[in-house]
Amino acid sequence: MNVLAQLEPKSVFGFFEQMCAIPHGSGNTKAISDWCAAFARERNLKYHQDADNNIIIIKEATPGYEQAEPIILQGHLDMVCEKEPGYTKDMDKEGLDLEVDGDLIRAKGTTLGGDDGIAVAMALAVLDADDIAHPRVEAVFTIDEEIGLLGADSLDVSPLKGRKMINMDSEAEGIFTVSCAGGNTTTCILPLRRAAFSGCALRVTVGGLTGGHSGAEIDKGRANANMLMGRVLQAIAERTELRILAVSGGLKNNAIPVESVASIVVADEAAARDVVAEMAEAFKPEYHLTDPNLFVRAQAETAAQNPMDAETTGKVICMLTCLPNGIHAMSADIPGLVQTSLNLGILTTTEEELCAVFSLRSSIDSQKEMLKRRMICLMTQLGGRVEFEGEYTGWQYQEHSPLRELMAQVFEEQYGKAPKIEAIHAGLECGLFAGKMPGLDCVSIGPDLMEIHTPRERMSISSVQRVWKFLVEVLKRSK
Repeated sequence: MNVLAQLEPKSVFGFFEQMCAIPHGSGNTKAISDWCAAFARERNLKYHQDADNNIIIIKEATPGYEQAEPIILQGHLDMVCEKEPGYTKDMDKEGLDLEVDGDLIRAKGTTLGGDDGIAVAMALAVLDADDIAHPRVEAVFTIDEEIGLLGADSLDVSPLKGRKMINMDSEAEGIFTVSCAGGNTTTCILPLRRAAFSGCALRVTVGGLTGGHSGAEIDKGRANANMLMGRVLQAIAERTELRILAVSGGLKNNAIPVESVASIVVADEAAARDVVAEMAEAFKPEYHLTDPNLFVRAQAETAAQNPMDAETTGKVICMLTCLPNGIHAMSADIPGLVQTSLNLGILTTTEEELCAVFSLRSSIDSQKEMLKRRMICLMTQLGGRVEFEGEYTGWQYQEHSPLRELMAQVFEEQYGKAPKIEAIHAGLECGLFAGKMPGLDCVSIGPDLMEIHTPRERMSISSVQRVWKFLVEVLKRSK
């Protein structure tokens, strides 16, 4: 590829470009984990690779740092694989096509994976260098962070001696993240009954949305395509008899879906098309700022199977209009911080079931449990069920943090200003590590990444350079 070959630091951007050539979406991490293992073997570094493809690589302290406390550098190997509509790249098998535009790096037609490939690249650059002073470095690369922090949950931390961890999974330079919400993946499942119905088959699409990360952008007021589809289907059902064949939208539970598609059969085609046009106009004033390219369209298609019967169709519409979505509560302690939210990220239909997959987040356990019970209550009434997986704890703020104090001192010296210390609503692996490693002192940092989890994802070159310089100095001062 060599698109980034001229960028400094060469080691950081070189490792990042090598990563981008290896498909590494969530659930597809063996190749990238094996690549990291080969990196360790080539340099005679001790490493621990588990059956899940998590990997720990250890580099002993440089001379003079033997008595210093070890530092853990942590990031995740997997990325969110999203594509522009119609883009044909197979992200399970093909690498990314990188582009440099001024100060920005992006991938043509897809997500970039700067979240969290740049963390891995920086850690590998530290492990590869022979001119960086540091204590024992324990690089921890987990898998499937983007689908529920699964790697961090399964990781055996016994090889780790360090209790100071720099997590590099943040997306804004100059912000030290010191607390985050807990959460889970919630799946609502509705059994389907199908029956013959005579009518006109239509394919209805809600698309053109902005999307984004369901933790970082949930407070931006952006439309969720799956929830809008529920409104469209409800409006059509009020105007003409309707049966649903299938409905689907979104690829990742923690990404706000940008498109949702429903195949339906209606008694009155003209009425249904009128409703689609009316809903497209109704959504414009609601989302003209957040989703200016939003559209609702209908086109004729051929029904390949029997649609759902009348009762099941009504239950699906009820699900898509009554299941909670978006912000539930804001923090009373930290102004502007989302406290509890959920995102209907994936909607799929098989012959027998409809599944709605949510990313549920909260810094208050009782509110998380309340929303779980609320969904159980609705789905039970509809004759469905709810499944929960990937439960992870929140990361509580520590008033006394020697690592944070050192990093803040170095930051002020390099930047001439204090860093911003904040809590976030998005999930980070730090909470799981803190639960497994009592006394863990942790700070999350990262360079500027824009519009992660979307094909518009971009990474600032100059920001990477500054954060790298900062990281190297922190390691040097950790004596």
